[in-house]
Amino acid sequence: MYEWYKLIQEMIEEIDQGIRDEDDSLSLSYYADKLGYSEFHLSRKFKEISGMQFREYLRNRKLAFALKELRDTQNGILDIALKYGFSSHEAFTRAFREVYGITPRDYRRTLKPVVLRTILKPFDCYLTEIGARGMEKSTKDVKTYFVTIPAHKFLHIKNYESIGYWDFWQKQSLIPGQDCETICGLLDSIQGKLDDMGGDDANSGSGQIMAFINEPAGRICSWGIPLAECYGVRLPADYAGEVPPQMLLTDVPEGEYIVFEHGPFDYNTENCGVEEKIEAAMKEFDYSDTGYCLDTTPGRVFYFYHDPERYWKYVRPVRRQG
Repeated sequence: MYEWYKLIQEMIEEIDQGIRDEDDSLSLSYYADKLGYSEFHLSRKFKEISGMQFREYLRNRKLAFALKELRDTQNGILDIALKYGFSSHEAFTRAFREVYGITPRDYRRTLKPVVLRTILKPFDCYLTEIGARGMEKSTKDVKTYFVTIPAHKFLHIKNYESIGYWDFWQKQSLIPGQDCETICGLLDSIQGKLDDMGGDDANSGSGQIMAFINEPAGRICSWGIPLAECYGVRLPADYAGEVPPQMLLTDVPEGEYIVFEHGPFDYNTENCGVEEKIEAAMKEFDYSDTGYCLDTTPGRVFYFYHDPERYWKYVRPVRRQG
């Protein structure tokens, strides 16, 4: 099963690249021939691991790319429809409305948040608890530096009891409309995210991040601070778009932070090793000669960025001593 998770993940990543390249050859029959399985067997394994049929996933990913092009460009709707494999304006509108509950024209006019079909991650050691355990450890250093982050808004969901990424989503899945797929899809559709690098994966460049907010009602973390665990996106301070009803929008004033940052690493083999190294760096850091101390004031936000292709970093609030 481990090998099948990796195989399906490779297919999913190749599908996204094929959509970018406007390559129509990435069909179920193409993969069946390439991998040496029957279409029936491959289709069954894809659904078993991903939760949906191959053709449904491929169509939904094309619609997700099309939605972003509607959102971010002035390209004609028919041109976008043809680019992503739809035979006509009508066929595109019908498929778009079926998935998003709104026509392409009305979506472009309102930019209403919708649940985008974000890229699947069947080989995810956080959500599946497989991989990246007891494997090789990174030897790269953790950089530490201070920054001032301008005022912004933080759009998020929050949990006072969870501890860690996997536990967070386990608990959120019990709340209607706050499961991982729905929240990541909604956040992915929102325009103007400060950390959006144009990635199509919720955790690799699309601007979505974990965070912790100092709150008296939160769970006591390993640092001895009561924190509420959050997941969301940073937005400009003047953001005035629609807020999904199951989310919170918080104003975050300008503040000073300390950053613990590890460079790019291999997610499948180094994740646990990098996590151990960066947590050790935070635990061992000596503030005594910096003029700063960790700020535990209620309302301050800790940000957590996990993007293996760029970095893993914790951004923790500080204040000047004295």
